[in-house]
Amino acid sequence: MAREKIESIFLLRLFAMVLVVLVHVTGTYASILPADGDAFAKYHFLNRIIRIEAGIFIMITAMVFFYKYISQKMDWNELKSFYKKRALYIVVPYLLWAIFYEAFSVYIGAVSFNVSEIGMRILKGESYYQLHFIFLIVQFYLFFPAILFAVKKITFFRKYLWLFGIGIQVSYYFLNREFQLIPFTFFFGSMGPYLLGAWIGINFKEQKQKIYNWSTIVWTIIAVIAGVATAQLYYHLYTVSSFYLPGWAYLLVNLAYMVVGSYVMFRLMEMTARKWQFLMPYVKNIAVYSFGFYLLHPIVLKVVAQVIPTPSNYWFHIGISLRFLLTLFLCYVIIWLTHRYLPFASLFFGKLPNGKPAFLGLTRSEKKQNEIKASAQ
Repeated sequence: MAREKIESIFLLRLFAMVLVVLVHVTGTYASILPADGDAFAKYHFLNRIIRIEAGIFIMITAMVFFYKYISQKMDWNELKSFYKKRALYIVVPYLLWAIFYEAFSVYIGAVSFNVSEIGMRILKGESYYQLHFIFLIVQFYLFFPAILFAVKKITFFRKYLWLFGIGIQVSYYFLNREFQLIPFTFFFGSMGPYLLGAWIGINFKEQKQKIYNWSTIVWTIIAVIAGVATAQLYYHLYTVSSFYLPGWAYLLVNLAYMVVGSYVMFRLMEMTARKWQFLMPYVKNIAVYSFGFYLLHPIVLKVVAQVIPTPSNYWFHIGISLRFLLTLFLCYVIIWLTHRYLPFASLFFGKLPNGKPAFLGLTRSEKKQNEIKASAQ
């Protein structure tokens, strides 16, 4: 019997994908708007609070795999298949785009052509500003079987996964600060949202039943408070330096926002998927391009920024809005055209559905399937 699908995954991917683009579109405020102005503070707040997208992406990475494999045996053949798929649909696209961004950086004169330096940047996920996150996700893929083994063997660990995630992340912060163990982005620094996702995936049926519980309101309030505190602390600690707190204080507040905020978004997206089921086929057809959006959007934004100016006056808001919408639209068009007309599109944008996709809609076969489901209900 086929397992129930986690419909909220697609909404979470779409939501996080949109926020990623918005983070990078609005980031231009820092170099254009006057630092002592009201608009600067507002855009800073927006740019920081929407960074919950990082926690959401990490959470759903674990949700998907732990939901699938917690009750499925991962033998040698399954392990080989797991790594083969990750290599083909994650590592290969990453390498292709890392090389592209290295070539682009050399072309515009941002870096010099040095093979050893280029190779090191690619290995550390530093070829372009968004690729460090792919480097982090690849680490989670590499260590997933070991974490899954521990989860299956240790009941106490499995029961309190989210708490262990927070503990591991905080402990790693202090250890790495004192001893400088690892000089690059390491997955231990994001274990909070990751093990939260693992916990949700393992307990999905129970968690799904709680989405309309009063606790959702409580968690939402906590998430909003943590998000506002995170944005304000970053502004006063690291932007205008109006007061001082130790780094671990900001770490704890930000970690609370990443974990609680991501958990709240899971509940809210489960509500949305249940209430607006008619939208889900359209959401899925866009959300499957989320990895492609992440890889592609910086270069698209670079081109869009040359066309749409953002002067430091009221036109700034209009320019930012147009850049955001046009970047989203062009990314979708480019990935859709590649998906529809190139046979190896998955090598560039990650695993994509088979068949020719309809533009911003459903294919005939998908429409028929929806009609059959509707009539069955």
